[in-house]
Amino acid sequence: MEWEALLKIFLAMLLGGIIGIEREIGNRPAGFRTHTLVCMGSALVMLTSDYMLKAYSNISIPDPARLGAQVISGIGFLGAGTILKDGSRVRGLTTAASIWVVACIGIAIGVGFYWGAIIASVFSYITLFLLKKIELVLTANANNHDLRVEFINKPGQIAKITDVLEVLKVVVKDIKVIPGEGEWSAAHLNIKIPQGVKVKTILAELRMLDNVIIYEEVD
Repeated sequence: MEWEALLKIFLAMLLGGIIGIEREIGNRPAGFRTHTLVCMGSALVMLTSDYMLKAYSNISIPDPARLGAQVISGIGFLGAGTILKDGSRVRGLTTAASIWVVACIGIAIGVGFYWGAIIASVFSYITLFLLKKIELVLTANANNHDLRVEFINKPGQIAKITDVLEVLKVVVKDIKVIPGEGEWSAAHLNIKIPQGVKVKTILAELRMLDNVIIYEEVD
């Protein structure tokens, strides 16, 4: 057994897992195990490429970067699976980017570029964890509003609401649906209102929808 190969795969598991933990805590589509496996797999690809370079150098001259290039381009199918469109919102872009980054980290580990992999892991975690908190502070009161919407239980009601908001260029940052026991349900929406659009205008447009009875702003 080559102990360096064991070290590389273990380091890939460790660094990929660290980034995956942050995604797992946030209950994202791809979490701890996904990031760990992607990072280890990428490291193994480069170890395989290195092995092929040594094993078949007397027959031909393999391209050691070819397999790594396929990882970088091919990881997109996994990232695409984490991207979801929810009404006017697109979710999962950050998770898709983090999967791509851990694949690159795994490649760096596989070729022995340890410091690059460690630095990228640290900065990735800072970006996902610390910068997210800074972003929340900066945008806490920047044209953000909370709305409570009550509507009759019928398929497509949430989609109608988000379609109206999309026309008004209102960004839905978060939505939580509260199912009702009877024929009514409710939803809490956190929205970002663009410049020039008033809350009264939004409420007026929403009230025009059928089967939507009450809209009130939540303090």
